[in-house]
Amino acid sequence: MTVAMLAASANAAGRTMPEVLAASKPADWRPLDPANTLYMDIPAGRVVIELAPQFAPRHVENVRTLVHDGYFDGLAITRSQDNFVVQWSDPTGARPLGAAKKTLPGEFTRPAQGLSFTALPDPDTYAPQTGFVDGFPAARDAATGTAWAVHCYGVVGVGRDNAADSGGGTELYVVTGHAPRQLDRNITVLGRVVQGMELLSALPRGPAPMGMYEKPEQYTPIAHIRLAADLPVDQRLKIEVLRTDTATFTDLIESRRNRRDDWYKVPAGRIDVCNVPLPVRIAP
Repeated sequence: MTVAMLAASANAAGRTMPEVLAASKPADWRPLDPANTLYMDIPAGRVVIELAPQFAPRHVENVRTLVHDGYFDGLAITRSQDNFVVQWSDPTGARPLGAAKKTLPGEFTRPAQGLSFTALPDPDTYAPQTGFVDGFPAARDAATGTAWAVHCYGVVGVGRDNAADSGGGTELYVVTGHAPRQLDRNITVLGRVVQGMELLSALPRGPAPMGMYEKPEQYTPIAHIRLAADLPVDQRLKIEVLRTDTATFTDLIESRRNRRDDWYKVPAGRIDVCNVPLPVRIAP
């Protein structure tokens, strides 16, 4: 979708986000792909993660292998850093990987060609252009012909050491604070949380440096991480997300760029990619 199409959303002038969504059609929504949906169960409830093979195909496949083998079951959230991330891993480092790989080359960017990119009309500090690809906040650079997923609230990334090829998916994090866009193109992004963010953002902050927990009793245990495709159909959540390649989403962007709720007196006239909401609903 082009900037010109976004400008055409002037027809939506005066509508609020609830009004835009109320006027949406069934075709504006898409179900989550069970093959790219993870359910992470912790004591407080279930976190639903949508994977992004279009940005990190090798890491997504590796995480699928880890999940199939039950690698994450019984592990724990070992870090909760205020205004930054929560992170989970094997604190012992001794759990067998099965058929999965411990490390992979970083998938920090990919060719922009071939992506359905819904562009925002406003400038960005970190990239020549930002927008959305298949529901994921993204950026692209025409000069290099590359695109990448960006670090917004709820994005899931792959922890690594200093070497670019030192992560593989055994250590994952979710952004729970202000968007750390300085991480863009420095870490592999492989998904986003679509439900259950409140369960992660409310976790107690770790007292050690970088939000690490000091004692095992401070960890949040992970009961299971399952791929939705591995569960019977009647056990899958019937979640739909608003497609980001539709006129309805273009109208939603305009409604958020220029807030027309009674409370707002001065519409901003622009928006950051990490401030565009990505609506989710239970299928009617």
